[in-house]
Amino acid sequence: MWLESSVLPDHQLIVFAREDDYFFGVLHAKLHELWARGMGTQLREVESGFRYTPTTTFETYPFPWPPGREPQDTPLVQAIAEAARDLVRQRDEWLHAPGLGAAALKTRTLTALYNNKAKAGFEWLAAAHARLDRAVLAAYGWPADLSDSEILSHLLALNLARAAAQGTGK
Repeated sequence: MWLESSVLPDHQLIVFAREDDYFFGVLHAKLHELWARGMGTQLREVESGFRYTPTTTFETYPFPWPPGREPQDTPLVQAIAEAARDLVRQRDEWLHAPGLGAAALKTRTLTALYNNKAKAGFEWLAAAHARLDRAVLAAYGWPADLSDSEILSHLLALNLARAAAQGTGK
């Protein structure tokens, strides 16, 4: 989620000092989640024990373009940014639904939202994430119907190719 610059995060919170919707979108896409779950550490059971580790997860993730060097004026970057903005807007509308009392609003957290996303009435969340995933896949030039294992294979191949190019100075 977005944080105000006045917030001082705890040491257990991973914060990225960026303010663009493109970057936010790439990090919220299924591709990054798959990579993070594969490269992060496991604290407990699979469902709730995942831990995002910046050195093995973020630093190894092969972004569509190197962070800070995205071609901001391209339709691919703009599509990711638009899908990310839409996701945030829809989540915020759910989190802060007008007409709900304080007690009901207290129960509306991102954790509660994502724990319920497979239930009826939350199709909008799945659709917003699917739109974001399609936009990110398009930025890589990959088809939208890749399986999770195919996504991971593509990301690993890209990671290895970029690492080899760095080693040779390319």
